[in-house]
Amino acid sequence: MAFTEPVLTKRIPLDASKRKTFWYDDYVATGGYASLRKAIDMTPEEIVKLVTESGLRGRGGAGFSAGAKWSFIPKEKKGPHYLAVNADESEPGTFKDRYLLDHDPHALLEGIAIAAKATQCDAAFIFIRGEYHRQAKVLERALAEAYAQGVFGQQGIYGSATKVECYVHRGAGAYICGEETGLLEALEGKRGWPRNKPPFPAIAGAFGRPTVINNVETLMCVPPILERGAAWFKTMGTPSSPGPKMFGMSGHLNRPGVYEDELGITLDYAINTLGGGMKGGKYKAAICGGISMGVLGPTQLDIKLDFDDVRFRGGCLGLGTAGMIVMNEHTDMVRALRNCVRFYAHESCGQCTPCREGSGWMAKILNRIVDGFGRAKDLELLLELEKTMGIMPGTTICGLADGTAWSTRTFINKFYDEFAARCPEDAPEPLATVPMTITRGRLNVVTPMGSNTR
Repeated sequence: MAFTEPVLTKRIPLDASKRKTFWYDDYVATGGYASLRKAIDMTPEEIVKLVTESGLRGRGGAGFSAGAKWSFIPKEKKGPHYLAVNADESEPGTFKDRYLLDHDPHALLEGIAIAAKATQCDAAFIFIRGEYHRQAKVLERALAEAYAQGVFGQQGIYGSATKVECYVHRGAGAYICGEETGLLEALEGKRGWPRNKPPFPAIAGAFGRPTVINNVETLMCVPPILERGAAWFKTMGTPSSPGPKMFGMSGHLNRPGVYEDELGITLDYAINTLGGGMKGGKYKAAICGGISMGVLGPTQLDIKLDFDDVRFRGGCLGLGTAGMIVMNEHTDMVRALRNCVRFYAHESCGQCTPCREGSGWMAKILNRIVDGFGRAKDLELLLELEKTMGIMPGTTICGLADGTAWSTRTFINKFYDEFAARCPEDAPEPLATVPMTITRGRLNVVTPMGSNTR
């Protein structure tokens, strides 16, 4: 591994007081758009081959090969192709894309133009999170500059035969739109509901046309690959997870923030070197890639933060977005899981029964445990629910159910004693021991008609 200098953050100083947004002139003065000019003279097949050889894997959560995804787009054009950029950064604990867009928006636009050339796309849509008000304005200004300088528009990229339009599309703040087909539905002006697959987006995506969907960080890796080559890119990271990675670090850390390093660093290195060490107590747990990936326990500081080790040895779904939430020894893991599941229950689109009903019942059970009425059979119910939510292939349309299940599974399995202590055999029955007729809490009690029980 040989991460010797920043790649994605080479224009973003660690000192916050020295940071600024790099607009077109500053970006070009620091080598920007040189890779795009190089790509103009390459064929789409050559670009796809180079990105595939680099081993670049999607930085949006799934870790799928970017080059392979591009290769799925039909080679023969029978109509328009589209590129959808997933800037709907809604995974809790994740804020790396916002950081990049704040300071280096043209790096994304250059990556978009190269990807559009490689996949013969006619238009690109940047689907940005609705709450990212400032970042949307930054993007719109940068995009106006790119149009004025001939990057996008019907005159062709820098006067070449490749013509690409680009648009900023603001979302409405739904977590489910981070799922690629939910994003496409929202892009088309519909409710953000994930679609059944097949057909896959590469065949029938936005507006029924072949569509590539890539994350912001993924596309920002493309210009450096064209500039310095696939072999250089593979000098960083691990053999199966090459390249640099943005790590968003929050929680009980002395120095929370966004840091760039290579894939394959250990959790211990991330906490103590990047994050400045633990704050307020010893290390207890870490959510390594957004809450849908699950939690790493107190004995797993040696886990490598790449797309494989976190999954195979860490017992999580994967590295995800590398949006890390670090927890110290004083963290109540029961309440932490309740917060995660409450989020999933709220954000479930409701199409699939296992997700809609399972997340709702998990939230109710965890509410009961937190309120002090946990019973031993509650743990059995939670573990039974997580085994039937999304783990059986084909039972749900998207991965939200998997995220709910893996959070519940890893929290309970790795901190079982803490959960068991809150669920004794002789726990009191809420309805039998709490004489209430009206409540504003969560207890399910009979109330007079018309009373506000919310």
